[in-house]
Amino acid sequence: MKIAFASGKGGTGKTTVSLNLALALSDVQLFDCDVEEPNCNLFLGFELEKVEDVICSVPVIDPEKCSLCRRCSDFCRYNALAALPTKVLVFPSLCHGCGGCTLLCPEEAIRESHRFLGLIEKAKEGSSPEFYRGLLNIGETMVSAVIKKLQKHIDDRKTAIIDAPPGTACPVIASIEDMDYCVLVTESTPFGFHDLKLAIDVVRALKIPFGVIINRYGLGGSKVEEYCKTEGISVLLKIPNDRMIAELYSRGIPFIREMPEWNEKFLCMFEAIKSQLAGGKEART
Repeated sequence: MKIAFASGKGGTGKTTVSLNLALALSDVQLFDCDVEEPNCNLFLGFELEKVEDVICSVPVIDPEKCSLCRRCSDFCRYNALAALPTKVLVFPSLCHGCGGCTLLCPEEAIRESHRFLGLIEKAKEGSSPEFYRGLLNIGETMVSAVIKKLQKHIDDRKTAIIDAPPGTACPVIASIEDMDYCVLVTESTPFGFHDLKLAIDVVRALKIPFGVIINRYGLGGSKVEEYCKTEGISVLLKIPNDRMIAELYSRGIPFIREMPEWNEKFLCMFEAIKSQLAGGKEART
């Protein structure tokens, strides 16, 4: 089973929840898909090793062969190519590496080079949970390409837990679109409630079964809980606005390690997810 943890905004506790669930379970994989700033290993402290580079093919134009027919620039939906009266400009940072321009060129004036986007790392053998993360190059924009490469390491024989990026943009879609279930982590504040509704719109559009975790429960009002009840959305867990949890987080310690009573609560949440999937229940669209 593949379970993603997402939210409409940053700072709601996705990493906290996904990490603690991974530690509560056995024989599980944990993927840090927030590749712009992965932080799961700040809490795990694993020694990491490189698995592979993430590269993207980019076109290189041979001006001697190019007839300036514009087929390449007309084809490119990402505007990575611009045909001028005297030459074709290439913008590598906009290229998505589809290779269409190379195939279409009637003069065979385009060859492909490679651009390094980032890398995939994993914890050394024997680490528990089995941990992978993607790391995007500074200044790079191709977030989704690194996420897709990272998720190719999912073992279908194991439960995979995905710590997705914040927000509702393309990186989130790339992280959750192939998941069996999505847990939306929110907080009971006006901002948390507003952005939760945006995230719910996304998972409904993707037709992914989902539930909600309310973090820092008791911090604000009860609008989130009331909304979920009205919409028929499962509230899987409520994590209180607890000073000890906050202190453990600030010290880089998953709170399940110091508060063992939460181990059972996370296992119950996992069983609730399995029951929801087994019963064919999905959030109303």
